[in-house]
Amino acid sequence: MLSRLRSVRAFARSRAVQRRAFHAAVVLSLLGLAPMTWAWLSTTGHRMTAGTAPGWARAVPAFPVGLVLGAGLYHDSSPTAMLAARLDIAAELYRAGKVRALLLSGDNSRVGYDEPSAMRDYLVAHGVPAGVLVLDYAGFDTWDSCVRARQVFGARRLIVVTQDFHLPRAVALCRAAGLSVFGVGDDSSSAFPLPTYVYAVREFGATAKGFLDAVVLRSAPVFPGPRETSLDRLVGPAS
Repeated sequence: MLSRLRSVRAFARSRAVQRRAFHAAVVLSLLGLAPMTWAWLSTTGHRMTAGTAPGWARAVPAFPVGLVLGAGLYHDSSPTAMLAARLDIAAELYRAGKVRALLLSGDNSRVGYDEPSAMRDYLVAHGVPAGVLVLDYAGFDTWDSCVRARQVFGARRLIVVTQDFHLPRAVALCRAAGLSVFGVGDDSSSAFPLPTYVYAVREFGATAKGFLDAVVLRSAPVFPGPRETSLDRLVGPAS
């Protein structure tokens, strides 16, 4: 009888431990999904996919500035296919009169690696006037690019251009930085060096970091200043 009672108690303790473990797993899962849910829900109605048919840009609202986020360079310092797809969208937005200036934000943290200059050269080669291009050499990640667009370059309203899988995070972070923003994303799989699902999985961690930077810590960018006025001269202050 005593041994049976001990077995029952042991079984009850085991079940209680299993329930606590299950509840903990559910909580952790919800916490893990919270940043992605925040990014997707808070940007609904503020983003779209660029089309492939002529005239797709007519559906995009006009903003003073287009913000193009860096996406890597090849060994010859030319834009990767992913970055080139973003730049093609930006060029089309400019030609359609949807933006008056383009802010090219990328990484120039080491000698011989200069994303913004490569982005400028690509756009000029595709018919965009150099005079409407402003370069941000310290756009080390999405949050830094958004904060610097607002605080360093004085942007208030802009279109952010990136890939579709990155778009909810980019728009959410720019909105958290105080910008009025609309996002346009590229969905051409030919621009992706890895399968699309790899980037989708990566977004879980990247969005969690972005949520921490933007909502919890309000992190300052790696290089916060000084104030630049080149964008002001193109579109006017407080645009």
